[in-house]
Amino acid sequence: MSVKRNKIIEHLNEYLRVQDFEDGCVNGLQIEGNENVSKIVTGVSLSERLISEAIKKKAEMLIVHHGFFANVISSPLQLNGFVKNRIKMILENDINLAGYHLPLDAHPLIGNNISLAKLFGAKKCKSFDIGFVGELDEEMDFSKFVSLVEKKLGAKSFFLPYGKKKIKKVAVISGGASPDYIQAIEIGADVFVTGDIRENVVREVEESGINVINAGHYNTEKIGIMNLGKLVEKKFNVGVEFVDVPCEF
Repeated sequence: MSVKRNKIIEHLNEYLRVQDFEDGCVNGLQIEGNENVSKIVTGVSLSERLISEAIKKKAEMLIVHHGFFANVISSPLQLNGFVKNRIKMILENDINLAGYHLPLDAHPLIGNNISLAKLFGAKKCKSFDIGFVGELDEEMDFSKFVSLVEKKLGAKSFFLPYGKKKIKKVAVISGGASPDYIQAIEIGADVFVTGDIRENVVREVEESGINVINAGHYNTEKIGIMNLGKLVEKKFNVGVEFVDVPCEF
């Protein structure tokens, strides 16, 4: 069974409310390919490895969290290096490329941040910026919470243990959001889970007195695109397969 490309894109654009976000990329269709779609591959970040897998699986559509961003494609227009190679592979195989960045981080049902918060056991979650904050059923030793995060994501984390020894209120913003620890403090969080760490943030966090966990950009942003794939598969009855191209950062 195949579905028209535009029908899928229009549904996702509406479902993820892309019009509500100012972003550094086009949220939605980035490269037009085959009009008819019967197989979709999803992944976190666009790469030649991911595109090659889509080609092998005879997919007519790729849906990713990190597609082409404005700072990667030069202006005035200049297509060279890895950008040229990726576009060439996509065009030669008539694949549609769709990307959903901030709308997929922030979505209140299937997004990265709400999904992570719930995965870590947070309840009664509320939004802040594009993130979510909630509370554990009971206080937990920070060290045990770090182990829980690592177990749930199957990845080693880097953490800054500068807050309470026992934590209950958990704030989450996936990806490259470590400077947003400030917002986590403002909403009274005991721990801030994110996907990166920056040199200046380390001492700032120490001096501000909050726990921060860097669980990795890639690993904190797998769950949203996987959820989106399941939604598309159920809605349109087409084959959808998540392809993992692991990255520790």
